[in-house]
Amino acid sequence: MNVFEEMRQGKAYDIRNKDYQKQVHGELDRCGYLCQQINLTDTRDKAEIRRKEMELLDGRLEEGTYLTPPLQIDCGCRVFLGKNVFANHNLTVMSLGTVTIEDGAMLGPEVGLFTVNHEPKHIRTVMTREIHIKKNAWIGARVSILPGVTIGENAIVGTGSVVTKDVPDNAVAVGVPARIVKRL
Repeated sequence: MNVFEEMRQGKAYDIRNKDYQKQVHGELDRCGYLCQQINLTDTRDKAEIRRKEMELLDGRLEEGTYLTPPLQIDCGCRVFLGKNVFANHNLTVMSLGTVTIEDGAMLGPEVGLFTVNHEPKHIRTVMTREIHIKKNAWIGARVSILPGVTIGENAIVGTGSVVTKDVPDNAVAVGVPARIVKRL
């Protein structure tokens, strides 16, 4: 049983489940170590940072994509980045439920992508929903994107927003919670 694939399909898991602990905690430990190593690497050593980011993302780091340390990605095996993606410093990705970021997307500093939530009546139960950021979307500084959200192609999310619902293609969303204020 692959816990990651089942969670991507929406299955809830008790965090005390042995399969969950073995697979997910193993990935959390692997990625925690690699993120620590990336964050401790001299920022002038671009080749070493790139090598470690490739390892973090299971070899899937496309041409022109750049992640600015420091960063924290908890499940690198569930992060899929296109070409020419740029993420500024202090990116936080809780990616157990899968994060897909398409070509040309840009993320400002301190963006948080959160695919995981807990069942309120059973806090030891986690549920996930995928986050999908489409081509050429622009996510402003300190934006939080919650489970199950899709950011449309060429969309802009303003600084400090908390995105709880999908943002359509060519739209500008701002606020807490984010709402559409303009069409491009």
